[in-house]
Amino acid sequence: MKYYIKLLRPKDWAKNLFLFVPSFFAGHFFVLHKIELLGLGFAAFCCFASSIYIINDYRDIENDRKHPKKSKRPLASGKVKPAHALLICVLLLLCGCVLGYLANPALWFLLVLGVYFLMNLGYSYGLKNIAILDMLIVAMGFVLRVKAGAIIANVESTAWLIIMTCLLALFMAIGKRRDDLLLQDSSGSTMRKSLSGYNLNFLDTMLGLFSAIIIVAYINYTMDPDSIIRLGTYRIYYTSIFVVAGIMRYLQIVFVMKDSGSPTEILYKDHFIQVTIVLWITCFFILLYLPHSPIFFNK
Repeated sequence: MKYYIKLLRPKDWAKNLFLFVPSFFAGHFFVLHKIELLGLGFAAFCCFASSIYIINDYRDIENDRKHPKKSKRPLASGKVKPAHALLICVLLLLCGCVLGYLANPALWFLLVLGVYFLMNLGYSYGLKNIAILDMLIVAMGFVLRVKAGAIIANVESTAWLIIMTCLLALFMAIGKRRDDLLLQDSSGSTMRKSLSGYNLNFLDTMLGLFSAIIIVAYINYTMDPDSIIRLGTYRIYYTSIFVVAGIMRYLQIVFVMKDSGSPTEILYKDHFIQVTIVLWITCFFILLYLPHSPIFFNK
């Protein structure tokens, strides 16, 4: 049974928590009815995401067997039969559609789910072999999660929120491609066709570039008059220190520790980044939900 659970990649479901982001920043995070609907939406996205993971693993069985980590996946290792995996994939899609309808009967959420599925289906069937486009598709997956969460909670997904989500996702995808490239060079086997369009100099430059863009864009967001009016406080810039610390830590993991790997794995195992995220969320929570806290005096 553990191999069938592993097939679904439950560790990667953390990515779907981006559905809750618009509600949090809109100040509606503790509206019970919306949280219940977002919970259904989260489950629906997990079903669709797992179905995509199964399709991707099915398509990549041979390539995954050459990878030191991916060779242990249920399909690549032979622990799960391909026919069983495809049946589970179909059941997950059906379950996801039902949950998606319950989350948003107006069908807009199902539309976003459909776009997410088709985009990732194209990714699995060849688009992932096109350098740069492969990372853009990964980033768009996170943007769609944010849009889906805004639809369910009936709140605005601001331009800043979309921009920052896209930039952060691209930044993490670049780090992941860099790790894939290092693994390919050390093993001597071709693991991704898109890696022929990358080299270390290019990816290192992109990491440095996106680090600067993310920090500058985030500080601009915190100082933007519209953001100050919408959030009701000018002290959002306090949270910038945690963004800077998180970026610096990720760069340290990539360049010093040489252990970028999967961003999800880093989130689960790196205590520094975990603490940084918790402090960032806590700071935002106090500013948005406890406006009269003596910690920040008054607005």
